[in-house]
Amino acid sequence: MDPATIGARLASSVVTPLIKKLFVKEGPGAGLVNQPVRISSLISFRGEKRTLTEKDLTKLAAELVAQATRHAGPGERPCPADEDELVAEKLATTLYALGDLDMNDIQAVQLGHRGLAHELAHATRTRGRDTLRLSQGGEALHERLLDTACLHILHFFTQRSTFVARTLVEQSGQLSDLITKIDILIERIPSQSAQDAGFERRYAEYMIGKHSTLTIVGIDLSHAEATWPLDAAYLSVEAVSSGEERPLDSFTDETPTVPQHAALPSVLPADRALSGHQRVLLRGVAGSGKTTLVQWLAVCTARQESLRGLEQLIGRVPFVLPLRTIARQESLPSPASFLASVHNPLDGAQPPGWADRVLTAGRGLLLVDGIDEIPERDRERTRAWLADLLIAYPDNLWLVTSRPSAVADDWLGAQDFAEFTLSPMSREDMTAFIDRWHQAARQTCRTEEEQAALDAYQSALHIAVRTKQDLSRLATNPLMCGLICALHRARRGYLPPGRKALYDAALSMLLARRDTERCIYAPGDVQLDEEPQIQLLQRLAYYLIRNGEAELDRDRAERVIEEALPSVPAAQAMGDAPAILSHLLLRSGLLREPTVSTVDFIHRTFQDYLGAKAAIEAWDMGLLIRNAHDAQWEDVIRMAVAHARPRERAELLGKLLEVARHKDSAEAALRLYLLAMACLEHAPALDPAIRDQVKQNAMQFVPPVTIPRARELATVGPLVLELLPGPEGLTDEVAECCVVTASRIPVDAAIPYLARFADHPAVGVRAQLASSWARFDTERYFHEVILRLDRDDLYFVAESMDHLRLLLATGPRPWLILRGDFTEAEIRDNLRAEEVTRLRLNRNDVVSDLGTALGHLSDLGTLYLTGCFAARDLSRLAGLPLHTLVYEPPGPAGRTIFPKGLGELTALERLKIFIDQAGTHPRHFPPGITWLDLSIRAESLDTTWLAMVFPRLRHLNVAFLHGADRPLDLSPLAALPDLETVTIANAEVTDPHALPGVTVTAPVALTRDGM
Repeated sequence: MDPATIGARLASSVVTPLIKKLFVKEGPGAGLVNQPVRISSLISFRGEKRTLTEKDLTKLAAELVAQATRHAGPGERPCPADEDELVAEKLATTLYALGDLDMNDIQAVQLGHRGLAHELAHATRTRGRDTLRLSQGGEALHERLLDTACLHILHFFTQRSTFVARTLVEQSGQLSDLITKIDILIERIPSQSAQDAGFERRYAEYMIGKHSTLTIVGIDLSHAEATWPLDAAYLSVEAVSSGEERPLDSFTDETPTVPQHAALPSVLPADRALSGHQRVLLRGVAGSGKTTLVQWLAVCTARQESLRGLEQLIGRVPFVLPLRTIARQESLPSPASFLASVHNPLDGAQPPGWADRVLTAGRGLLLVDGIDEIPERDRERTRAWLADLLIAYPDNLWLVTSRPSAVADDWLGAQDFAEFTLSPMSREDMTAFIDRWHQAARQTCRTEEEQAALDAYQSALHIAVRTKQDLSRLATNPLMCGLICALHRARRGYLPPGRKALYDAALSMLLARRDTERCIYAPGDVQLDEEPQIQLLQRLAYYLIRNGEAELDRDRAERVIEEALPSVPAAQAMGDAPAILSHLLLRSGLLREPTVSTVDFIHRTFQDYLGAKAAIEAWDMGLLIRNAHDAQWEDVIRMAVAHARPRERAELLGKLLEVARHKDSAEAALRLYLLAMACLEHAPALDPAIRDQVKQNAMQFVPPVTIPRARELATVGPLVLELLPGPEGLTDEVAECCVVTASRIPVDAAIPYLARFADHPAVGVRAQLASSWARFDTERYFHEVILRLDRDDLYFVAESMDHLRLLLATGPRPWLILRGDFTEAEIRDNLRAEEVTRLRLNRNDVVSDLGTALGHLSDLGTLYLTGCFAARDLSRLAGLPLHTLVYEPPGPAGRTIFPKGLGELTALERLKIFIDQAGTHPRHFPPGITWLDLSIRAESLDTTWLAMVFPRLRHLNVAFLHGADRPLDLSPLAALPDLETVTIANAEVTDPHALPGVTVTAPVALTRDGM
């Protein structure tokens, strides 16, 4: 066993009781002083309060050694067996030096656990007590055990009431987090050989170096400037679950007929999609940041630091598997071939069976990128490959990415994948991205004049994005936003209108102006004008599109160029195919070599744009129409319409409509009709009859009647706003769907449409309007929509202080959702005590002291804490009249973070919470719960425990997140006299009729009587 892993093998449940024996027990009223306490006055084995002898201290140290060696695997003992007593004696001698330290508890915590260990070792040596000599393994074991003991000693200090009441709450939280992470590691990491541990360190360093930079569009002016640190450039956008769109209340006054958890949507930062989910299919349009997210998760996992809110990554090993690369091989790789399949240079160095050991232990983070980037014929093969891996290695984390329509809804549903979709960038996201882009670009400025000009461009672009509707509509994903920033700078503040014009200008910037303006060429260099380069790049893009590929071998790329050279004489005169390809790779800014033998485009969007141009020039109409059903071709067809002349557009769209009419499936027809509709924005000149046909066919699906279809309809863009009906005559459900569609088209033109629904009586409609504010201009949306919403039974959403100030300045808002990192001071200073009765804190990583933030809200009856990392102590809310609590922490998949002080909320009647079966003692819960919603991470539940802990229960909802391993016996619940309803999800029940007079709801297929 590698001694470096010793500390991670000792659980806090083992170490904490032993460490507590080192210190005296404080009597009633002890320690209520305001000054720090000297460590020497706290220890139990020296001084007047001695309760532990030196012999006892040696026994305690021996127990620590025994626990450490007990966790070693076969043949992995950290030191020779005959040295155990010597190691224990040396550890006891070192700990004895606690009585010699001339420091207080605060100074010790500031020093850190490794610093404290160093001080103890130094004190032992200076007093001549360090007389024992151990082997190298024995010394390493002693050092690791001392580090671990000091970590828990400091944690003990931070838990003392006098310490917490003073100045180091933040350090206390950090130590608590560290203890939590160590416990997670114990669960997650089995005994490792030194060889495995050493390789994982090398592998992590490689992954950090490989994935920790991004290419920033428009500032790749030289090789040194072609990338930017991922930490500085990464911007997390929101991901929305495929469930219901609206933010529903978990508790209603009606008897539930379906599990309540199923109706709750998940809206969270995309990098948190794996929080609480082991398997996620993430959809996003081209340029929305799917691959960047994969890089971010890989780097965070490899670093194993700064994982607040990402605890599910602790102890994981990332495997980045781009399908564009691995699917080109004859067979998809087994774990042993993961590194080889992505051309990782460490493949030959991995210990035999290493990947299998990692995945068997459930430690893998598998990032499978780009279902849409492989041919449709390969997708079923890929699904079967994923299914086989999941059967063999079920306990790992999985993230699979795809464009929205590349695979059907619930494509991986049989494998228990949750589905999320990346949302368009909000105005705040655009603002943040523009600022980060210009900050990165400042590194390329060589003079103060250039910096001043860049500052002016930055300010002007902020104004342009806010005021120009077409621009804000285009800048809704990181790729397009970066392209706009680059063009705005390159063209000195001028931006061409429309997507096609932007791409044309971008190609001109990348292919011609960049190098010629910088006089980069030397005599004899290959120099190609813009048009010959475009012709050659088109051929490469068209080859990839025709063959359903995302990358090609360099030899094949050279042959494609060689075949094209006779028709591009300007290029032929400059050299042979290898020289021309090298020039394009080096200077075009559009091609790259992901490995030494492959070539691809820097982004799929440029490949689609150039391939569409080639298809139109070749007038390959049949190829375009035959592939219109394939998601890989959707952007190609849109750009083909943009490149085509009016007559060609009419023919292309007419044939697209004809194919749609002959589709047997309504869903397949819908996609083609919506694709045709989306093409209209790229067709400024078009036969009016064809335009009318496109709109009329789309009208078959307008208004949308389901939430998923509403989201799909929004992909058409602003054109669909012209087709959506007003609220008159619509059912509440259809009205809500129309609002969902319009609210997902973040352009100013959507605001007047949404404002027509502001007076709608349905809560679902008003809730969608209230929660969509961040996608639009703050002031305008507030005055035209938010101000008009009826406040009855409605949560108002604030995602910034500007939102909150506007809401609170216009009268009381009894029900509030604060989404994001509002600080304790901001909440305390802005929310008035008597006005707020229901509050939701969503995705807040900064609030830890709930008493400071919420303790003044004297009328607060309902509180939701959803994804709030630091809000773990509820005890300071005991004085509030809370009757309803929803506690959904962002804990790692498979682990529950149980709140402290829940049992002190004696007024609580309704509770929704995640639990493990273990560690939930009856005293942890208040006794008066009448409505309980449990999400169980374990695979079983003792209903006798439920009947004992919740004697007043009336309504019970239970959902097993990962399924139950045995049928659930409901009969013990008959002891509850007031029980009215029971709803079970993901578990069989032995007898649904075991509770006479109680309404039991369970899926028929999972109920044994129904089989």
